[in-house]
Order: sequence, then structure tokens, then C-alpha cells
Amino acid sequence: MTGKGFDAVEVRRPDLRKPFPRGFRRRLTGQTVLALTRRAKYLLATLSSTDTLLIHLGMSGSFRIDHAEVDPHDHVVFRMSSGATIAYNDPRRFGVMDLLSPAAFAKHPILSRLGPEPLSTAFDAFALARACRGKKTSLKAALLDQRVVAGLGNIYVSEALHRAGLSPRRRASTIATQAGAPREHAHRLTSAIKHVLREAIARTSNPASYRSGRFRVYDREGEPCRRARCGGVIRRQTQSGRSTFYCPICQR
Repeated sequence: MTGKGFDAVEVRRPDLRKPFPRGFRRRLTGQTVLALTRRAKYLLATLSSTDTLLIHLGMSGSFRIDHAEVDPHDHVVFRMSSGATIAYNDPRRFGVMDLLSPAAFAKHPILSRLGPEPLSTAFDAFALARACRGKKTSLKAALLDQRVVAGLGNIYVSEALHRAGLSPRRRASTIATQAGAPREHAHRLTSAIKHVLREAIARTSNPASYRSGRFRVYDREGEPCRRARCGGVIRRQTQSGRSTFYCPICQR
């Protein structure tokens, strides 16, 4: 899409998770994509009109390029100046597409409050400790808070906490001093977060590797802990409405 224009836009239903913005098709047609970037779980296409096309894939959204077959779940189709056809497919319709002016982008209720990207240099033990200072919530809930760190999801929070040897039930404030300086736990945790995300990205060439067999704790309830010489058994509990998997022996 980068450097290409929208020759035509087909919108095959009035909404996804929420209605498409007024004039969505008209405002996109004829515009060129100057840059395609990401912020947390949002895809951002900067347009020649100065608007930003914001896309969230939700639970089941995906794009197909030059997808010839007609699929009832292809809700938006972009026909690009390069000749490529890009279809947005979303069976559960939890995705979102929006068009934001520069002013609306700057004041976006979610984007404007996001924390640092987990793989950026801005995210380190000091940043994490400052964000968790004084927090009475659990460490698991804090890491899922997009204001603490952007784009970190449920699976990789469980994976990172296990790699760091920290309990998901631990109070978030315990990784920081009262002044907000990082304790040793914060250093371990930021290192673990970056490790599990880089490992996951490296596996993208093989979709089958995303099965639970590739995870240390996620979806492994009742199985032996994979940490050497631990001897624990993985448990599952619900936190903030999400399943948490952890080892009660090596995660403290």
C-alpha cells in the first residue's frame, strides 16, 4: 500500500465493531498512502490528504492481497493504483476502521494515552517502574494496561511473567521503589517481555508454530513447568476476565 493510491474502495456493510465514518469511501478514493506504521495494535496509514486511516484487526480480522475468490466475510476491498486488490476479511466483525484528521488523531482517546512500545528504547526497567509505582493492582493487570506498555497482549504477558519468574498475582508496585526507581524485578521483567516478543516475531514465517505447544505456560494447565528443576504444575486462573497461566512454584 505504501506509495500507492486508492483507485476504488468497496464497503460491503455499514459497520464492523462500530459504523464506518461518514464519507469513508469518498474520503479514501484518490488518496495515496504516504506511510504505513503501527502503534500498539493499531495499523496507521498516513494519507496524502493528511488524514490517517486507522485499522484494528479485532479478534479475527486479516488482509488478503490479490484475493480472487468472493468471501462473504470480505467487508472492505481496496483496489490500489498498482493493480493490487486488498480485501479486509473479518468473520467476527470485531475490527475497526476509522479516518482521523490531524486534530482528531492528536486527541484520539486511546492513541493519545498509550504507553511506550515494548520493543522501543523508550521501554526499559525505569519506564516500567515509573508506570507501576504505587499501583495496587496485580502485575498481570498492570501489564495489560495499554497506558503502561502498548500492545502487550494476554498470551505474552503470561509468557513474560513466567520467564521473569514473577507471579501474575504480585502487586505491581513491588517492582518499583517508593521513589519509582526499578527494583531487580523490573529489569528481569522488561528483559523477559522483549525476549518473548522477539521470539514470537521470529516465528512468523511458520504459522503452525503459534500453536500452544510453542508456549512455556499459556494453555498448559495441568502440565509440568518447563523451567529446569522446578517440579511445579501449571495452573490457570481468571484475572480481569482473562485466563492467566502460571507456575505457583517458580513464579513469586
